Amino acid sequence: MTGTPHRTADDGSRRRGRRPAGEDTRTALLEAARAEFADGGYTGATVRAIATRAGVDAAMVNHWFGGKDQLFAEAVLQVPFDLAEVVATVTSYGRDRLGEGIVRTFVELWDGAGGARFTALIRSVTSSPEAMQTLRGVLVAKVIGPVVATAAPDRPDLRASLCASQVVGLGMARYVARFEPLGSADPDTVVAAVAPTLQRYLTGDLDHH
Repeated sequence: MTGTPHRTADDGSRRRGRRPAGEDTRTALLEAARAEFADGGYTGATVRAIATRAGVDAAMVNHWFGGKDQLFAEAVLQVPFDLAEVVATVTSYGRDRLGEGIVRTFVELWDGAGGARFTALIRSVTSSPEAMQTLRGVLVAKVIGPVVATAAPDRPDLRASLCASQVVGLGMARYVARFEPLGSADPDTVVAAVAPTLQRYLTGDLDHH
């Protein structure tokens, strides 16, 4: 008597990215994307290459992230899909400690990846207008901008741009150029030194005296 053929792992289900737990596929794509963006920047990292490195079908990129831009934003900048959660984390520090909230949040995110995430970010934005647009859209418009809005100061666009310049500059010095002792300083030291500048950009007087 002939039974139903047993389905093996070679039926394509594993190679097409359909793992038992969907989050495994998502995590694999994030890890692969960070590696690809670090190696080739935004332009050089293709959806197909990222999917191949992750061992899944390229369609999984659109399924989980909606495209390369969103994958870049989450993999490299490590912002949650719900950007409001990032803003909520920073603003939970309160108006008088927003600078601390921004610095600590980004330093802890970047330190957690050994600086590789920021290196991937810099390589991408310096080689691709699309990546630079994504950076502005995420870092300035969706994260720092709303934080500035909670402080309700004047000149919000200037304040957001100044904060972004400080955050990116800090990342360059700490992870790319590795200026010492900043490069190896513990997060608390970095926060204590840089947060007051961010706080002035957020709520202080920007006019000359």
